[in-house]
Amino acid sequence: MVTGSAMTYALNMALEDVPECIGVGCIDAGSGVLLGFKTTDANPYDLIELLGPATADMYQGRVVTQIETHWSKMRGFEGVRHYFQEIIIGADDMLFIFMRSRRYQDYVALFVWRNMSNLGMALSKARGAMPYIERAL
Repeated sequence: MVTGSAMTYALNMALEDVPECIGVGCIDAGSGVLLGFKTTDANPYDLIELLGPATADMYQGRVVTQIETHWSKMRGFEGVRHYFQEIIIGADDMLFIFMRSRRYQDYVALFVWRNMSNLGMALSKARGAMPYIERAL
């Protein structure tokens, strides 16, 4: 059971621990519910609320699920867990890393950077911050 204070604490710790990160969130990809989001920027609430359904579409959408099922079967992972774990989106001036929890497969963390040029460092730091979020789930 996710509690608001535990998730808030976890997101704050992750945001502090990931250099140059400007936003961290957690989404229940099964339902599309945004469980929490912390940012150093001012963002419109309605835009932040779209993160939940958008993440669910990316990880649980019909076509994505079909592709994931096919690839899992081809590679011998069928029924073990979801095949797609991390999705990286580079925008004109932002970097978004969506990372599925290894322990709780329906939950996805989101890490956001502005003008991040070192993708390897961003990915490494995001992976290192996942235990904060997983402990709150």
